[in-house]
Parts: sequence; structure tokens; C-alpha cells
Amino acid sequence: MKRPQPKSLLFLVAILVGLINCSSPSTEYDVIISGGQVYDGSGSAPERLDIGLRDDRIVAIGDLSGESATETIDATGLAVAPGFIDVHAHLDPVMRLPGSESHVRQGVTTALGGPDGSSPWPLKDYMDSLASIGIGMNIGYTIGHNTIRRNIMNMDDRAPTEQELDTMKALISQAMADGAFGISTGLKYLPGAFSEVEEVIALSEVAARQGGFYTSHLREEGLGLLDAVKEAIVIGREANIPIVLTHHKVIGKAMWGASVQSLALVDSAREVGIDVMMDQYPYIASHTGISVLIPPWARAGGNDEFKKRVQDPILYDSIKNGIVFNILNDRGGADLRRIQFSIVNWKEELQGKTLHDWLEMEGKETSVENGADFVIQAQVNGGASCVYFAMDDADVDRIMAHPQTMIASDGRLAQPGDGHPHPRWYGTFPRVLGHYARERGVITLEEAIKKMTSMPAARLGLKQRGEVKVGHYADIVIFNPETVIDKATFDDPHQYPEGIEYVIINGQITVKEGVYEDLRPGKVLRFNQQSEVL
Repeated sequence: MKRPQPKSLLFLVAILVGLINCSSPSTEYDVIISGGQVYDGSGSAPERLDIGLRDDRIVAIGDLSGESATETIDATGLAVAPGFIDVHAHLDPVMRLPGSESHVRQGVTTALGGPDGSSPWPLKDYMDSLASIGIGMNIGYTIGHNTIRRNIMNMDDRAPTEQELDTMKALISQAMADGAFGISTGLKYLPGAFSEVEEVIALSEVAARQGGFYTSHLREEGLGLLDAVKEAIVIGREANIPIVLTHHKVIGKAMWGASVQSLALVDSAREVGIDVMMDQYPYIASHTGISVLIPPWARAGGNDEFKKRVQDPILYDSIKNGIVFNILNDRGGADLRRIQFSIVNWKEELQGKTLHDWLEMEGKETSVENGADFVIQAQVNGGASCVYFAMDDADVDRIMAHPQTMIASDGRLAQPGDGHPHPRWYGTFPRVLGHYARERGVITLEEAIKKMTSMPAARLGLKQRGEVKVGHYADIVIFNPETVIDKATFDDPHQYPEGIEYVIINGQITVKEGVYEDLRPGKVLRFNQQSEVL
């Protein structure tokens, strides 16, 4: 039996414990954000509130004026919002740029990679590597249809055999089990362009059974846009899977205004219970490889086969005619000045120049036909990335204002000096807040924040991110609503935005008074493998 302790001894212990507590007072919070206008992410009007953070969580919201913290952020006059969630990000350089500064400084705290049908593979090994090196923001992935198809069928222009389809299904299932959030397709790109809708439905059904969603670079965004939207809706309906029409836009002057019809298709689908959403970047220019101007059949089998085909005069003429058509009617915008080189590894002096400029540099007539010849030359040399000025402001506004549109960058991680990128890589989210919400009123600030936070969180099934709520992860952005703006331009893209004052990721302040610090507090998010995912 335990012998009772003398009362005098217990009293002495109590005194000592009290002295220790008095000499080292405990801090209630790690961080208090005081006096800010809090936009909770739901679309509601802001409230002046304080927010208390401890470890990686929001633990208190209200009046914390009498409380103490290791660090207090005075947010008077500033907007406080959930960290922005980018549902379409090209994260390929993350191993080289793990801090993800170009995204974090926009207020992005979570990004989804693997878009447009291309993703790392094997996915689990890649995500494990990211977790081991440390990352600047939270990162998840979809599994890319093009990646899976290329692994099994190379660049073949044909339907899969039954065995090949079963193998692709198994790989999709494995990726979902490893943490993919869904399946992405790039039906405008190879080898996805060679697939029929039945193949995409069959693979999407696998992702649907494991709770994922379907995000699609449509088969066409110009003359074939409306049929491509209908195809995506059919895939969602038949596979019983939620849909995101990614970077939804209208390409080519001949189609300007067609967003009226494409959005009506979305509304009609939703009225009959098909779950369709969109994401969008806030620019009138797109960015992709120069091969988008080349007919897909010409690139079947890969670039070596393409090089062989252009040696045949008859095939060369067919390929050239297809490129001329696309310059006049699709991404070329009917003007060689609308095609600007972004990344050209084999001729870096072209970066920032247009196809028109290149012809002049070579002393050639600046005709569309000569432009098509130079597109072929560029692809033979290894390809290039380009910016295409082929959209209309009215379509951008109309799509942004739609209640089912989320904001996403379609941006690649970047650092100053790397090529001549699209400005969306640096400015997407501040541009929406500053230009589209504050300056032009296309949407309200509350709507803009909702489209960047709770809407993408819900689509991804993240139940503890995307809103300012007690118990949620402490992913928070604090910005000046009067000054926030993008600075990156098409002429001078390597510029960070203004007005993003603080970015907090999992409780750690990674941007403080506008200054970035490479803390790498991000987490690798794996769908269905952690408590924060529905």
C-alpha cells in the first residue's frame, strides 16, 4: 500500500510548482492576428475579428485583445482570408524549386499538380520524395491520363486492346490508392488526343469508385469548344464522377462570345444533377507548347516520327496546311504577332519575341505560310513554349462571374531569370483581387476569395482547409485590399505581386511584411489517406 505523504511536503511541492509557473509564464497562442477584416471564405461579408493560432491550427476566433502570443500581427486595415488553393498548377520544377516562392507570394498555400493529363509516375514514390525534401506549400496530385496511356501504349494513334485498357485501369486504381485526388485528361495533347470517349469513361469510372473527380483540358477550346464541353459532360454523367472544365476559355476570334453557350451547357447539366464546375485564369492569353498548332496525327509516334513525316513533301504540305488553319482560326489569333515565345532551349534569344519577330530576324516575309514553316522548324528543333493572344475580355469576364468558376493559375513554378513565362505564373490571384474585383467589379472581393478558397477545398474534399474556422489548418493570407495587384506583364513577367503582406502555411509565417522566407512548412496531401480529407 502507498504510504500517504506528509502535508508539509505536499505544500512545499505546490509552492515550487507555483514558482516555476510564475518564472516561466505559458503563452496562450503562437500567433494572434488582430484587428483584420476577416473574410471566412464562404462568400459572406467580412467581420473585424482576431484569430489565434497554435501549432498548425486555428484555435480561436473573436476578441483576443486580452490574450498573449509569441507573435502578434496587427492586421488593422488589412483583409484576412483563408490561404488560396490553386486547383491547376504545373509543379514540375518543384524538386528544383521546393520553396514554391512564385506561388506562395501570391497567397497560395495549397496547389494541385498533375493537370492536363500529365503527372509524375509512380505517384507514390514522387510524393514520398517531396515529403522528404520539404516543400513551401501543401501539394497534392491528380493522375494524368496521358501519362498512363503513354506508359502502356507509347504515342500510338489507336484504341487500346482489352488487355491494355485493363492495365491502364489498374494503374489508375493504384494511383488513387496512393493518394491521387482524381484523374486529369489532356485531350488536346498527345497521346490523349488519340483516345475515344469510351476509353476516358472507363478510366474515369475507376477514379470515381475511389472518390475522385475528373478534370479535363478539353479536346478543343476554339471551333470545337461546344462539342468538347458536351463530351466532358457525357464523361461525367457516364462515369458518375464530378467534373472540372479546367482553364475554361474561348480560343480564336471566330468563337468569341461562345462562352454564353458553353456556360449554358454547364447550367443545363447541373439542372439535371451532373456535377460540373470550372476553373479559370484571369488573362486573355494562353500558354502551351508550339506543337498545339500542329495537327495531332502528324506527331503520332513522337517527335522522331514527326521529323520523318516532314521529309515527305506531300505530308509536309498537309501538316503545313493544318498549321496555317490553326494560326488563322485557333490559337494563332490570325496574327503572327499573337504568338510569343516563352521557353526556347535551342534558341534562347527568341524568348519574349513573337513568331512575327522570328521571321523578320531571318529576313523572311511575315506571312502565315512562312510562319507555318517556322512552326515546323521549331518542333523539329525540340519544340518551344509559347504565349497565345487569342481570347476576348468579354468571355473572360463572363466565365469569371459564373457561380461555378474557381480561380486557378495554370501556372508553372518559376524564379526570376528562367525564360520568359506567362505572367500568370506570378500574378494570377492578386490580379483577380486587384484588377477584376477592386478595379473593375467583375466580381466582389467576397466572391473572389470564395472562388480561391472554399470552392476548391470542397472540390478536392479538403474538410479542414479553405475557410477560417476553429479547428482548421492555419493556412491564412493577409493582404491590403486597397493595393493588392499583380505586377507581372507579358513584356516583363518576372515580377512578384504587391499587397500580399503575410502568408501563413500550417501555422508558420512564410511571408512577413511582404518578405518571403524559405521555411517549407507545406505538407504532401494524399486523398483518402489522412484525416483532413473527406
